[in-house]
Amino acid sequence: MEYQLIRSRRKTVAIQIIRDAVIVRAPLNMPTAAINAFVKSKQAWIKKQLSMQTRLPAFTPEELAFFTQQAKQDLPARVARFAPALGVAYGAITVRHQKTRWGSCSGKKNLSFNCLLMLAPERVRDYVVIHELCHLREMNHSGRFWALVENAMPDYHESRRWLRTQGKALIERL
Repeated sequence: MEYQLIRSRRKTVAIQIIRDAVIVRAPLNMPTAAINAFVKSKQAWIKKQLSMQTRLPAFTPEELAFFTQQAKQDLPARVARFAPALGVAYGAITVRHQKTRWGSCSGKKNLSFNCLLMLAPERVRDYVVIHELCHLREMNHSGRFWALVENAMPDYHESRRWLRTQGKALIERL
């Protein structure tokens, strides 16, 4: 099975299906034979994912501009609402159309959000904002980080699930 390999300083191997492409992300030092064995062990899952894909058209530049405009109104207001409750200060807020992330947080306390969040339910938008604000206190995905998220949003698992299922189809349209 053909796949695109991306090595990075990650600790685990993962498979992504984006449109018709199979992308494997692996640690820098993982042997190629181990990566191939992993992909082979997941072949049935990969084939199922590829067969389930719906071929929706890509978003037009006009649609993306509209979502971006909406997000620049909506998301900063959400950040301003949740930041005091979490006891964090933040820097600049940017909105982009990213193919792999719903949000991110820099060491300089700047926040970035995906404009496609405007197509997600409000609760999911709240979750992504809370997630990124919690990174201002814990710049990792440790147990302490997830405890902060859960304290702010006890049912955050539902929003994460929505992003993995329905959200995936939105990002594939970029």
